[in-house]
Amino acid sequence: QVQLVESGGGLVQAGGSLRLSCAASGRSSNIYSMGWYRQAPGKSRELVARLYRNGNTNYADSVQGRFTISGENAKNTVDLQMNSLKPEDTAVYYCNLQSYQALTYWGQGTQVTVSS
Repeated sequence: QVQLVESGGGLVQAGGSLRLSCAASGRSSNIYSMGWYRQAPGKSRELVARLYRNGNTNYADSVQGRFTISGENAKNTVDLQMNSLKPEDTAVYYCNLQSYQALTYWGQGTQVTVSS
């Protein structure tokens, strides 16, 4: 079993920055990718950014150029640096892990609120 523990998030004014962190523990030796999704009220969960084990990344168009995903393979961690935040970035952010066995794991979620 894999556990994902998130930290960061909170309340920030538009234009500000926040950093989210996620650490995987347990049987996390076959990680294919780690990333962040978000879900705003009344909307479906969407991909924000993903970091593959080989270092490749992909981002949602809405955050490209503002958010940066990074991580340390040896520590099984992934961070999301969020700059130039907008009110529409307000959502619960979830850490996600995908294994080479096609298993998916989720963190408990952390609230990000951007005030205008």
